[in-house]
Amino acid sequence: MSSILTNNGAMVALQTLKGVNASLAKTQDEISTGKSVATAKDNAAVWAISKVMEAEVSGFKAISSGISLASAAVATAREGAEAITSLLTQMRDKIVTAQGATADRGKLQADVDGLRKQIETVVKGAQLNGLNLLDGSTASFDVLSSLDRTASGVTASTISVAGQNLSTGGYAAKAAFTGTTGASAAADTVAFALDGAGGTGEVIIDGAAGFAEGDRLSISIGGKTASYTFTASDIASTTPADLAAVGLKNAIEGLGIAGLTVDYDSATPGQLTFTNNGTADLSATSQFKNAGAGDLGLLANLDVSTVGGAASALTQIEGMMHTTISAAADFGSAGGRLETQSNFLSKLTDSLKSGIGTMVDANMEEASARLQALQTQQQLAIQSLSIANQAPQSILSLFRG
Repeated sequence: MSSILTNNGAMVALQTLKGVNASLAKTQDEISTGKSVATAKDNAAVWAISKVMEAEVSGFKAISSGISLASAAVATAREGAEAITSLLTQMRDKIVTAQGATADRGKLQADVDGLRKQIETVVKGAQLNGLNLLDGSTASFDVLSSLDRTASGVTASTISVAGQNLSTGGYAAKAAFTGTTGASAAADTVAFALDGAGGTGEVIIDGAAGFAEGDRLSISIGGKTASYTFTASDIASTTPADLAAVGLKNAIEGLGIAGLTVDYDSATPGQLTFTNNGTADLSATSQFKNAGAGDLGLLANLDVSTVGGAASALTQIEGMMHTTISAAADFGSAGGRLETQSNFLSKLTDSLKSGIGTMVDANMEEASARLQALQTQQQLAIQSLSIANQAPQSILSLFRG
């Protein structure tokens, strides 16, 4: 049946043309944006997942920037500590020279003082954007290293970087050790030797020294150092020296030095007795550092103008060199951790970007082929609609005489 009111062929052709135009518009959008999923309307689930991943990428970029700044600050501190170690080595050479009977100790003392001032300059200058990790102003700081997403939410992970106090000020001498076997190098520094196969040495912590919270006792044995810091409860007790002796004993035993035993003699308050049951000799140095003092505070007291002062200075400089070497190594380790995390974040960011691209990026080769096919279909659909629109005109021939 033919009708001039209802043209079914035209309606079919029109619907086909609409479908082709819609597909053609979507393909053109993919080509222009480069994405197959550009909005939530295209694919809500994939779009939502991609946006979460894009937020992760943005967050990791911000974290990487923070790590880069922290790495620069740590590198500055490490270079400063290395420079100080070099200066202390030069100072040690001067002190060794001062041991000689014919040494001009006056000039050597001037050299030592000059090197100390240079160390002070390095400590003050080793800062980045106001952050100084060498002058004791920063105990530690945390660097945001990652954002960990779980089903329960997002948590932050950090890398902690410890500061050092390589300043030369704030030192106040106390007679921390008494009755010690070996040569007493200074009121707060004691050196003694533990011969192999049974050699002994004693250190007695002086209970009358007037310790304060934060004061620290250290003993270096065989290249390893153990320390104990007085707490508020220690100072409040009646036997702070005994508590420190026990704490220091535990710290020394934790070093794991082969053949070394440490005994605490309660009959002599604060006394630690060392026995070397090994075959190698051990050189030991005990030192005191008062609360608030820089680790290089003893530099201000170095005096090589006399034979005794030169001998004492040699013992003290060895301990301070160990401190700065350890500080540089700690900064180097922290810098390595930050660099490793930065590299990991870079690779993780690339992986996330690749995953996002897999989900939302358009296949340009496929889009190009589809565009040409749809353009051809569009032309055919237009032609079909034109033919269908002409069909009612054929009805006129039925009414011609």
